[in-house]
Amino acid sequence: MKIICVMGARPNFVKVAALYRAFSKYPEFSVCLVHTGQHHDDAMYKVFLTQLGLPEPDFSLCIHGGSHTGQTAQIMLAFEKVLSSESPDLVVVVGDVNSSLACALVAAKEGVKLAHVEAGLRSGDKSMPEEINRVLIDHMADELFVSEEAAVRNLQNEGISSGKIHFVGNVMIDSLVYGREKAMELPLLNDLGLKKGEYVVLTMHRPSNVDSPAELTLLADLIQALGKIRPVVFPVHPRTKSSLISHGIWGQLENCSGLHLLPPQGYLEFINLISHAALVITDSGGVQEETTFLNVPCVTFRKSTERPSTIGEGTNRLVGDLDVAHALCIITEVLKEEKNQTSLPALWDGLASDRIVQIIQKKYLK
Repeated sequence: MKIICVMGARPNFVKVAALYRAFSKYPEFSVCLVHTGQHHDDAMYKVFLTQLGLPEPDFSLCIHGGSHTGQTAQIMLAFEKVLSSESPDLVVVVGDVNSSLACALVAAKEGVKLAHVEAGLRSGDKSMPEEINRVLIDHMADELFVSEEAAVRNLQNEGISSGKIHFVGNVMIDSLVYGREKAMELPLLNDLGLKKGEYVVLTMHRPSNVDSPAELTLLADLIQALGKIRPVVFPVHPRTKSSLISHGIWGQLENCSGLHLLPPQGYLEFINLISHAALVITDSGGVQEETTFLNVPCVTFRKSTERPSTIGEGTNRLVGDLDVAHALCIITEVLKEEKNQTSLPALWDGLASDRIVQIIQKKYLK
């Protein structure tokens, strides 16, 4: 059975790596990797191949930048040629980025079976491009592999047949289990002069938090205030750095006391940093999941989350809009709380990818 796995942005590499390892255990599967190019530089792409055991992709579409519409359209046209030449039995897309939607659309239009890994997640916020992508992919997919129980209910409420829905667990956690031991061996804290449990990790990249001068000014104010409480480690996403520079705020951060400005980190380096942090502040979906698994407190700067299990069962708290005084109040409160071991969401055990492969094998290779 010939399967194409699509990857475009940084979180996709983490998920596809877990799937690739699982498919590789079965000789009856032939896996073709397609990289759309959405994230393409060494820091956001190459290091993930090396650290997660992924080979070079079979096809690199080299499409990045541009508007959401333009990027999606270009990927569709390029991926159509791949489908035509490869004639796969199944296309697997993961997550909710433009690459996933574009390739899902092509598969659906060309009559190729489509599987969506991490299906059913809903934030309810249609101002997020990812929310639009998730909904559209799910309603095109033939197989929907779900990471948490709330996502099953979401799909059922949208009228999707239960026969298509498979609750398998979280493939992001599969890669975390795979790489955690190697991550813990890195001397990163020593290199940065940090002590375990005494610093805060910050990541921000969503347009609502980093695209406008007003939001960036609030972010800088928050970082300066945080630096007086704890050291802050800030691996800066390329689009965030570009926005900070273009709005004249980057220099302000370079002179900020207690702040470690870092380039984007490799997968293992980032897991090392968040594992030992007192607190992680983010607007990322995947980081909410990773901190829950690692039992590290997380504060998320978003009004809603498509991953409710990270709040109900995990270590995550939503802040909402970037308000410095309100955020500092919550952050100070979280830092003072005793760290209690939380229960993990169901099936977050490192075996989700194996379940997915076994379901595909049973259903398509009778």
